[in-house]
Amino acid sequence: MARSTKEEALETRSRILDAAELVFHERGVSHTSLADVAKAADVTRGAIYWHFKNKSDLFDAMCERVTLPMEAVLEENASPQVADPLGQFLRSGVYVLTLAATDEHCRRVFDIIYNKCEFADHNDPILVRQRECHADGMLRLGQILANAIARGQLPATLNIRLARQMAHSIFSGLLADWFFAPDSFDLVKDGEQILAASLHALKIAPSLQNPEA
Repeated sequence: MARSTKEEALETRSRILDAAELVFHERGVSHTSLADVAKAADVTRGAIYWHFKNKSDLFDAMCERVTLPMEAVLEENASPQVADPLGQFLRSGVYVLTLAATDEHCRRVFDIIYNKCEFADHNDPILVRQRECHADGMLRLGQILANAIARGQLPATLNIRLARQMAHSIFSGLLADWFFAPDSFDLVKDGEQILAASLHALKIAPSLQNPEA
């Protein structure tokens, strides 16, 4: 009985997340209420509050369902034990681009993040959480670049702050541009070439080096 109850709770939670993904994508985050999600999931608002504290918590869980595996890959890549930091970073980047282009849930959630979040409040909890995720990602990216320097893949004079900003901007820009105009380029094929070019630029661009080094 306990197992059945637990399984039912997990099934209800999954159904709520599926509904939130669909309604957020259709209406936009700001224009979606928990009542809208409850109706789409065919549950009561009480059922939603049983699993999630508020809309921000629901949005976060919806995003984490597809982004946590990606974040785990990035965290693993940031380990000093990785023998080929740049190669692993490129492979991981292509993996994320492939998921964004081909996986139904990933594609919808990324589209919500890039095109369906309308924030009027600078302190909106959803926006605050996204900033935190951005900061964590930048920290791990800096660690990957530091590991690449230690492995001799990048020059010791590299300005890690500028380098990680460039790498992040290119990767995020690929996703943003593709979700804005999916037919404008091949996210996976073209994206891999662009990411490879950006990593090459880290090795040779004078403007990315510390002048005092």
